[in-house]
Amino acid sequence: MTEGNFVDYVKIYVSSGKGGKGSTHLHREKFIEKGGPDGGDGGRGGHVYLVGNKSLWTLFHLKFARHVKAGHGGDGGGDRSTGADGDDKYIDVPLGTVVRDKETNEILFEITEDGEKRIVAKGGKGGLGNWHFRSSTNQTPRYAQPGLPSEELDMILELKVLADVGLVGFPNAGKSTLLSVLTSAKPKIADYPFTTLKPNLGIVAYRDFQSFVIADIPGIIEGAAEGKGLGHYFLRHIERNSTLLFLVPADADDIREEYNILLNELTKYNPEMLDKERIVVISKCDMLDDELKVEMKTQLDKDFEGIPYMFISSVAQQGLTELKDKLWQMLNTEA
Repeated sequence: MTEGNFVDYVKIYVSSGKGGKGSTHLHREKFIEKGGPDGGDGGRGGHVYLVGNKSLWTLFHLKFARHVKAGHGGDGGGDRSTGADGDDKYIDVPLGTVVRDKETNEILFEITEDGEKRIVAKGGKGGLGNWHFRSSTNQTPRYAQPGLPSEELDMILELKVLADVGLVGFPNAGKSTLLSVLTSAKPKIADYPFTTLKPNLGIVAYRDFQSFVIADIPGIIEGAAEGKGLGHYFLRHIERNSTLLFLVPADADDIREEYNILLNELTKYNPEMLDKERIVVISKCDMLDDELKVEMKTQLDKDFEGIPYMFISSVAQQGLTELKDKLWQMLNTEA
């Protein structure tokens, strides 16, 4: 996944079409002296739809489409002919897109299924022609309805990445390295914090041609829920994952303390995060010898009572198969 092409936030102005006006036509034909009203109805204005598309993973294609306007409905004509309907506009969005009203910041709806179609701006209804208003006392109505006006909306599209497992950890904990060895994704890896600035997705190939998706999001620091670091921009990407993988390097000063800070930030952002399955993974364990591992295990058994934890090394490829098995088991016991 190319980092530069990943866009998860766009603002768009959409406008539906207005309805066509009804016709006030009176029937004209040879030998028919008083033909009466025969004005047709106006056509409806075009709608603007959002459509879920599973083959998209970013909002990049909408980055430069600032305005989307549907066509107006045609006016009614004589001989009770109805005006043409306005052209509908379809905006394809990736699954997991949240639609907000820009002015009120209220969430309107979410698109989570492939092919799901929702109207964001409804086209105006066409006006009725004078034919509808004829009666025994008013046989030649010379008026008709105008069409209903169009709807306008300034909206914000936010993408929350849909993945099975979310990698959570401090900057430089080795999340991107783990993603690159478990999947064929090629995230940018370097020896400085905040190398990852955009979420990366990777598909883990499991036994018997099965697979699951892992999301690597930028590192979280203390105060991320208040917007420190790159806090708000990507904490939302973790909301959709069913399992959270907390990655703590083996050389951390206090593994339990790091875990607590990360968990605290997630809880402050959204308390529902506590309901998700959690696993703690201690990375960079190729730096530890067996004695140290045993010593750490004794301490970690006390610290992480009831929470599964594992030692892995992405570089030395240690413990990766066991990690895949554990994640697969966690993802499929809930289902």
